[in-house]
Amino acid sequence: MVNTHLQQNSVQDVLDYDREKELKAFDDTKAGVKGLVDNGIVKIPQMFVIPTKLSSETSCSGSPHFQIPVIDLKHIHEGGFQRKQIVEEIQQASETWGFFQIVNHGISEDVMNDMIKGISRFHEQPTEVKSEYYSRDIKKKVRSVSNFDLYQAKAASWRDTLFCAMAPVAPNPEEFPATCRDIVISYSENLKRLGLTLLELLSEALGLNPNHLIEMECGAGHTFVGHYYPACPEPDQTMGTSEHSDPDFFTILLQDQIGGLQVLYQNQWVDIPPKTGALVVNLGDLFQLISNDKFKSAKHRVLANRVGPRISVACFFSTHLQPFNRLYGPIKELLSEINPPLYKETLVRDYVVYYVSNELGTPALAHLRL
Repeated sequence: MVNTHLQQNSVQDVLDYDREKELKAFDDTKAGVKGLVDNGIVKIPQMFVIPTKLSSETSCSGSPHFQIPVIDLKHIHEGGFQRKQIVEEIQQASETWGFFQIVNHGISEDVMNDMIKGISRFHEQPTEVKSEYYSRDIKKKVRSVSNFDLYQAKAASWRDTLFCAMAPVAPNPEEFPATCRDIVISYSENLKRLGLTLLELLSEALGLNPNHLIEMECGAGHTFVGHYYPACPEPDQTMGTSEHSDPDFFTILLQDQIGGLQVLYQNQWVDIPPKTGALVVNLGDLFQLISNDKFKSAKHRVLANRVGPRISVACFFSTHLQPFNRLYGPIKELLSEINPPLYKETLVRDYVVYYVSNELGTPALAHLRL
C-alpha cells in the first residue's frame, strides 16, 4: 500500500512538473549550480536529471590501447628528425583520437595553477558580486552563465562558466573580474604563443607549409571558458558537461587534478586523466571541416562527481566574436579527384550561431555536408 502511494505521488509530481518555470526560477537567481550547492541540497533538481543512467554506458580506461596520446614538445625548435617525429605523433593522434595531451609546451606550472585559482576565486565570490557578469548575450566579451543551452537542453549540466573573449581584440582590462584579471591576461598571452606553435605543427601534419593555417587566420581569435563543477550529491543522475564536439578550430584545455573528462574513442568512453604540467588539445568541428575529414573533431564529455569543485579552463581558437568575413571550407591543397570536398563553405560566426542555437551535442557539422 505504501509503495502504491509513493508511485502515485511520483506520477503526480511528473504531471505537475513545469520545466520552463523551474528553468526560469533557476536562471533568475543568477547563482548557478554553486548556489544550489551552497543551499545544501541533497537531491538534484529535476531539470538536471538525464533520461538514462551513466553506469549502463560502455566505458574503458587503463588499457594501453585506450590511453590518450601524450606528446612531448621539448624539441620542436631543434628541427630535423625530432621535429618530424613530433609532427608524425600529432598527425596520428589527430587522425585517430582528435585529442592528445602535450607536455614541455613552454607554460609554467605556476602560471597554470594561478589560472585555476583565478577561475575558482571568481566562481566562489558571493552571488551579489559575480551576478553583475551573469548574461545570456553571446556577444558580450566577458560574461558568466550557467548552461548556455539551458532552455534548449533536455537536461541541464552541473556546471557554471565564465566566458572571456581575448583575441584579436581583448576587452579593456577593467572589464575582467578583479579576482582573475591579471592571470587571465597573462595566461592569454601564453596561450596565443602556444596556439601559433600548434598551428605550425598541425599544418605540417597535413602536409602543408608551416604557416598555412596561421595565414588562414585559424589562430586569430581565442576565447576562454572557465568552468566550475561543484560537488554533486547524485553524480549518476546528471552530467558535468554533456556529450559534444567543439565549434572551433582547436581547443587547449587546462584541467585540475580531480578528473572527469572523457573522449569517445572507438565507440567507448575513455578517461583523460589529469597529468601534472600537461595541457589537453582537441580539434574542433571547423578543423575537421577544413581538413576535409582527414583530422577528427571528437566527441567528449565531463562526468559529474561527488568530489569538487572541479575547475577547468578551455581556450577555444575561433573568430566568431570578430567581424571577419572569411569563408572556410576544405583546404584546396588537400583536395583531388579521389578526395573531393565534403563540406560547403561557412563563415565562422554563422557556424557558431547555428551551434549555440541548438542543444549542446547536436551534430552541427551535418548541415554543411555536401
